Amino acid sequence: MRGTRPWLRDLGMGLRFAFAGGREGWSRALLTAVGVGLGVSLLLLTAAVPSALSARDAREEARSDWSYDSRTEPKKGDDTVLVVRADSQFREQSVRGRLVEPEGARAPLPPGVKEYPRAGGMVVSPHLKELLSSDAGKLLRERLPYDVVGTIGRQGIVGSQELSYYATVPDMKAKYPDSNVMRLAKFGNPQTKQATEAPDPILVLLTLIVIVVLLMPVGVFISAAVRMGGERRDKRLAALRLVGSDGQMTRRIAAGEALAGALLGLVFGAVFFLIGRQLAGSAELMEVSVQSEDLTPSPLLTLLVIVAVPAAAIGVTLFTLRGVVIEPLGVVRTARPSRRRLWWRLLLPVAGAGLLYPMLGQGRTGGDFNQYLVVGGVILLLIGVTALLPWLVETTVARLGSGPVAWQLAVRRLQLSSGNAARMVNGVAVAVAGAIALQMLFAGVGGAYTSDTGKDPTRAEMEVQVPSYTQITAYTAALDKTDGVGRAVGLASTYMGDEKYFKSEDGSGGYIRVTLGDCASLKEVAVLASCKDGDVFRVPGGADGYESDSVSVAPDASGTGGDDVGMLKAGNTIYYSTDDEGKTLSRWTVPAGVRTVRAVDDPTGDRRFGILMTPKAMPKGIADTSFGSVFVTLDDSVPDAVERARNTAAALNPTHEPMMWHETETSDEYAKIRTGLLVGATCVLGLIGASLLVSQLEQLRERRKLLSSLVAFGTRRRTLSLSVLWQTAVPIGLGLILATGIGVALGCLLLGMTGSRIGFDWAGILTMTGIAAGVVLAVTLLSLPPLLRLLRPDGLRTE
Repeated sequence: MRGTRPWLRDLGMGLRFAFAGGREGWSRALLTAVGVGLGVSLLLLTAAVPSALSARDAREEARSDWSYDSRTEPKKGDDTVLVVRADSQFREQSVRGRLVEPEGARAPLPPGVKEYPRAGGMVVSPHLKELLSSDAGKLLRERLPYDVVGTIGRQGIVGSQELSYYATVPDMKAKYPDSNVMRLAKFGNPQTKQATEAPDPILVLLTLIVIVVLLMPVGVFISAAVRMGGERRDKRLAALRLVGSDGQMTRRIAAGEALAGALLGLVFGAVFFLIGRQLAGSAELMEVSVQSEDLTPSPLLTLLVIVAVPAAAIGVTLFTLRGVVIEPLGVVRTARPSRRRLWWRLLLPVAGAGLLYPMLGQGRTGGDFNQYLVVGGVILLLIGVTALLPWLVETTVARLGSGPVAWQLAVRRLQLSSGNAARMVNGVAVAVAGAIALQMLFAGVGGAYTSDTGKDPTRAEMEVQVPSYTQITAYTAALDKTDGVGRAVGLASTYMGDEKYFKSEDGSGGYIRVTLGDCASLKEVAVLASCKDGDVFRVPGGADGYESDSVSVAPDASGTGGDDVGMLKAGNTIYYSTDDEGKTLSRWTVPAGVRTVRAVDDPTGDRRFGILMTPKAMPKGIADTSFGSVFVTLDDSVPDAVERARNTAAALNPTHEPMMWHETETSDEYAKIRTGLLVGATCVLGLIGASLLVSQLEQLRERRKLLSSLVAFGTRRRTLSLSVLWQTAVPIGLGLILATGIGVALGCLLLGMTGSRIGFDWAGILTMTGIAAGVVLAVTLLSLPPLLRLLRPDGLRTE
């Protein structure tokens, strides 16, 4: 107890000094509190993310309507409802749509819906209602021809910016016979959770690295914020020594002052968090939105932040004063400091690399990565940036030579207080180093989570599914007339075979693929020298054996096939089904004179071997059991061409969402991690800018009298402004160079751990450094107006 009493007394005295020091003391405490508060608010927001995501998943689970199949579908009753999906996209935003038909007074209601709207009406999410009533939602309003009669409650939407609706449509099974209309007795997923696959080790590694890289700059900024006002604090510490305080007591009082700023920063952080929570509830980043009420940090993580921040303030203050001699006549920091040693600073990144080294080459097949070694190694490497940067700045500025007056003022200032300059940019350097490592890691492993779709967006940019060929003509004509559509091509497919193929339960027997379309459409899948309605073509091929036995032909002189040696011999009888179950069969006799043509890739990248039929050659009923698509090319010169085409497709059948084509597709889990990184990086970038601005204003406030003195002696304001710019540019440049080196080294280690080829994404590296430099430049420009106000002789006034 006796050991803690001096600590409590001295810390309490430091708290009183912080708040009882007049305007100077309060301004110092407020600047510290703002810096700490920004970091604390981001920590609290980070701690609240798991609860927000859990709440999103719970609401998604509660409104689930995809948990039944034909075996578990309930019988029709007054407590059932028919539901069919009518999802869509509007300008890169997902629109969740459900068409419903209650079958009785006791039909179950989805979460957030008090009652079903009347036929032709819909209830919408608040954000969709706002969009539909605005000019920006005019095209979407055309797509949803229902009257808005209510809104969905917060229990029924996963995020505040979600676009969703429920529309009542009568006779759905008759209107959409080819759609998956579900009958539900309740919403939600009643099935027990199935065993999930083991997580991908590389994706787990990516998640760990993202968390560490995003949180490390926050800790660095908080530790820098509690050290604000160092030069003026030195004078107060010397005054304490003059009135009889010993060295240890003086350091404890200094820690108490830092503790005051940290405690006030917790209050500011809570306020900033509440403000940020409200803003997050009305914003959307990377198509992710949350509800404000869900952003509630867990009690354990909140307690950890409340304890860790004040403890860090005390610890950082005592650590920074460990080598400072505080005497009644001043502090040795005002003299030329001793040179910083390099050897122990190098130990940190070396130790971090040593922790990661045993996992090199482990890859995806080597099991899970040791999370403790991963986190420890990355943290040590990034902390190495903060340890090496002060030495690098000091060593570099000591060798800088003469130049213009502004340059000399900046260099001399950096030579006297290189530690302060390095401390200001430490957080930026750590953020850039981590970002470069992540950029390299994502670039290296991204290929494993990105696959080629085989589709050619230059031939078609959108695919609209059609239930059968009987409707393709109407679909194609409607889309062709749509403003913004360049061309629409419709193709359908079905199968023919021998009797054994249709009657056997295992699908054995011979079969052949049949492609239906007009001449213009069939030219998309084969080389046709000539074509007229009524023609039939055969396409030999299928090197993998698929359909090859049924379509094989002997080659002729042209190399495209000659005499029939399989099912397509002229006069042969083959069968096709005229119902969806394949029980009703009809016969088709292969006509004479069927020409052999060569297949080419269709718009999906597939080759359609088998039979090509034009409309007049199609036997009766074959079109009814086919399934098809209309491939659409768009005219980019027409504004909102995509949305206009989607509107036409929705008018034809709202339950079949058009598919936009892309050359590649990315794994959902990988995409979620990348989205989380982008969202987190956006928040950290905002913290970097705000914290740098606070640090810059604090340094200007510290140098107010010095700057006013220089102005009073005739120094030009332009010279002093350039001097301040150089004082920021030099340490930032050195910090970015160091961050690039550490980031590239960390990126190489992480790529080696994943077993990926080490490559340097220089475009990404330059982008990261350029963004950081841009943030610093913006902060410097924002600090110029306060600087110009300080450049006045009346700044020499004192109280």
